[in-house]
Amino acid sequence: MPRVSDSTVKEVNGTVAATPEAGGVGPRIKALRMARRVSLRRLADMTGTTASFISQLERNLCGANTGTLLRIAAALDLGINDLFEGSSRPLHKVLRRKERPVVPVGVRGRKMLLSRRPIHQFEVYAGHFEVGGSTGDDAYVHGGEHEMFMVLKGTVELTLADERHLMREGDSVEYATSVPHRTVNVGDTPAEVLWIIAPPTAGALELDQYRPGNRSHPGE
Repeated sequence: MPRVSDSTVKEVNGTVAATPEAGGVGPRIKALRMARRVSLRRLADMTGTTASFISQLERNLCGANTGTLLRIAAALDLGINDLFEGSSRPLHKVLRRKERPVVPVGVRGRKMLLSRRPIHQFEVYAGHFEVGGSTGDDAYVHGGEHEMFMVLKGTVELTLADERHLMREGDSVEYATSVPHRTVNVGDTPAEVLWIIAPPTAGALELDQYRPGNRSHPGE
């Protein structure tokens, strides 16, 4: 359990409850939830609770055990300590480049999820490919949604079904994710790209790869 000021919360039999002297954890959760545009029902679904419970918690009408607070923090892409910070703490967290969770992708490539839970209207990924790197030997598809691809640095060849496009810094293209696509760095320097997908096509298991602190390729 995180250490917090006695004037903010108290713990009784494993349950955190607000004290009369302070706003408590409830209003903080509400502010964070609203800043991330998450409804009561969605937060309840993400944490295995009910909208009524979340509403009461936010109004300091009930407490929550540590496990529930951990689930709420995770659903809002926060650490549990963030639920107890004062109002001076920014509600919108900046994802620093060095903090991006990184997973390998294809051949001599890595992929970073920039959009963060609980955002669920779109996904944004940054990709890095060493010279000759690619998303794999074969083209792939994922769902039937809308995707924008943009080259941030370097020169890549993007294959879309039977089409091949040579793309350089600043070039972009849109396509359905149901169209087989493949990316190859055909330049003589590392390449950086961006994928924007709406609505998202990744499932929970795939997104779980992108955990904070996952630095499969340090030095990014």
